[in-house]
Amino acid sequence: MIHPRVFPLIVSVMLAAGAAHSAAAADSVDIKVIRAGHLIDVASGRVLADQMIVIAGDRIREVGAASAVKVPDGAIVIDLSDSTVMPGLIDTHTHITGDPTTPPYHSYGISLPRAALKGAANALVTLRAGVTTIRNVGADGYTDVALRDAINDGDVPGPRLFVSGPALGITGGHCDDNLLAPEFKYESEGVANGVDGVRLAVRRNVKYGVDLIKYCGTGGVFSKGDTPGGQQYTVEEVTALIDEAHMHGRRVAVHAHGASGIKVAIRAGVDTVEHASLIDDEGLALAKKNGTFLSMDIYNTDYTQSEGPKRGELAEFLRKDREIGETQRENFRKAVKAGVKLTLGTDAGVYPHGDNPKQLAVMVKYGMTPMQALQAATIVGADALGKKDDLGVIAAGHFADIIAVKGDPLSDIREMERVRFVMKGGAVYRQ
Repeated sequence: MIHPRVFPLIVSVMLAAGAAHSAAAADSVDIKVIRAGHLIDVASGRVLADQMIVIAGDRIREVGAASAVKVPDGAIVIDLSDSTVMPGLIDTHTHITGDPTTPPYHSYGISLPRAALKGAANALVTLRAGVTTIRNVGADGYTDVALRDAINDGDVPGPRLFVSGPALGITGGHCDDNLLAPEFKYESEGVANGVDGVRLAVRRNVKYGVDLIKYCGTGGVFSKGDTPGGQQYTVEEVTALIDEAHMHGRRVAVHAHGASGIKVAIRAGVDTVEHASLIDDEGLALAKKNGTFLSMDIYNTDYTQSEGPKRGELAEFLRKDREIGETQRENFRKAVKAGVKLTLGTDAGVYPHGDNPKQLAVMVKYGMTPMQALQAATIVGADALGKKDDLGVIAAGHFADIIAVKGDPLSDIREMERVRFVMKGGAVYRQ
C-alpha cells in the first residue's frame, strides 16, 4: 500500500517522465522545409510566390510566406525556389497491374503473382511521374489489395492506392472474359447476376479488403461481342449493388460508356462514372444535380490507335475505340461547360504507366483552363475519393504529397510531363 504522502511525489515523477518522453518523441519527428519559388494553391486557384512548407513526419505542419515562417532548428531544407510547387497528382482510374504491351491472348500466361510484381514496378514509375495517389478500378485475384498493403507497409515504393479488387459485371459483359471458346467454361472472378448475386459479390469484395466497388454498367471497348453503348445490369441490380456498397461504407465507380447505363447509375446514387463517352444532355444534367463525378479518359485513344495494331489488338476493339474516341472528347467539352465535377482519370494500363500527366494537355485542349486541369487532378480527385481532408492541397494537416516542375504549367500545361521533384508522405522519391 502506498503512503498518502508518497503518492503525490510518485505522480509528479510520472508526469515529468511522461513530459520528457513526449518532448523526446517530438524532437525525433523528421522535420523538412520546402522553399517554393511559386506554389499553386489549387483550393483558391491562385499562385503564391516565395512560400515555405514545413513538414513534420508525413504531414504538413505549416504553410506561409517565407518571410513569416521560421525554419525549425535541425530541419532539412529543400530548396525549390526556382520551381513551381503543387500537390501530388491524383489519378482516379488506373489498372496498376495491367501491361498495355501484352498481346490479348498472351495475358492468359500471366499468373496472379506475376501480375502483382508487374504492379509493383508500375507503381514506382507512376509515383516518380508525380502521381502520388491512384484509384485502381479492377484487378484479378485482389492483386491491387496486396499491392496497396505492401506499399502501406513499406515493402515497395508506390503511390497511395485506393483499390476495387475484381470489377463486377454480368455474364458475357464487359467485366467478363469472352475471348475463350465455350469448352473452357471460363468466367471472370467478378461475374455476378441478379439482385442477390450482386449483393453477395459486393460483400465478398468487402471481405477481402477493397476500398471501393467497381462494376460495369455498359459494354466496353476491350471486350468481345458487346457494344460500348449497350446497358448491362438492370435497374434493380444496380440499385441493390450500390445500396449494398454504401451500406458497407464503400463508394461505387461504374464503367459506363452508354447514355442509358450512365443515367441508371446516377439515379441509383453512383459516386463516379468512368469513361462517360456517350453521355447525353440529360445525363450531364443529372450528374450536375447529383454531384456525381465523371472520370473521362480522353488521352488513351491516341495510344490505342497507334500502338494497338502493333501488339495484335483485335480489330473489333480498335474499331470500337475509333467510333467513340472523338465523341467522348466532345462530351468532355460539354461537361466542362456544364460545370460537372471532372477528375483526372486516365485508364493507365491501357497505355503505359507513368504517362498519366499527358492527359492534362488533352483536358486543356478540350475546354479546361490549365488551373482547372490541375484542380481536377488534385482537389477534385481527393473529393471523389472522399479524402479531401487528407489529400489534394498543400495545407496544414494534409499529407505531404508534393511535386514540382521547373517551368510554369499554367502557361504550358505540358510542364506536368516533366516533373522533377516528388514527395509522398514527407519522403522524397525524386529530386
